[in-house]
Amino acid sequence: MPDIPGDGKLRVDWVPAIANKNAPTTTELNAGIRVSQWMTSDGFVGFRPETADVPTSGMEDTFDTSTNGRRSYSGTVLRFKKQSGSDAVYSTMVPDATGFIVERRSMAAATAYASGQPVKVYPVICGETAWLDQEPNTVERFEVPLKMTAQPNLRAAVA
Repeated sequence: MPDIPGDGKLRVDWVPAIANKNAPTTTELNAGIRVSQWMTSDGFVGFRPETADVPTSGMEDTFDTSTNGRRSYSGTVLRFKKQSGSDAVYSTMVPDATGFIVERRSMAAATAYASGQPVKVYPVICGETAWLDQEPNTVERFEVPLKMTAQPNLRAAVA
């Protein structure tokens, strides 16, 4: 099987409401905003789960063993390019706004959602918008930190 190049094939949406995070509907997803079109190329940060270790070794063991503990996310941030005029992300993803980040990979970002497509669904709350330091030869940028409010579904499918 051939490799799948990743460029242009990550879609990220802010969706205000999803009834079932295991099977979001196309109607729910289409009510969201495709925020990835305004993200910086390095703007999808911290969406990698971490699994804590739970030690299972006993006093007389000579080898350390462990099993899986709690899973968590830290440092989850979306990084955006500021838009002139009306800025949908800046005016929607305000502090304390709750919703869902939906991630879809392996197909063109502009492709419409369709039944059966694999997605990841993250229930989140937005933190305070943070402006990035101004640098030469770049656009104005800001970050929206996100906190997980419930366990995400990393193997959901569009209903």
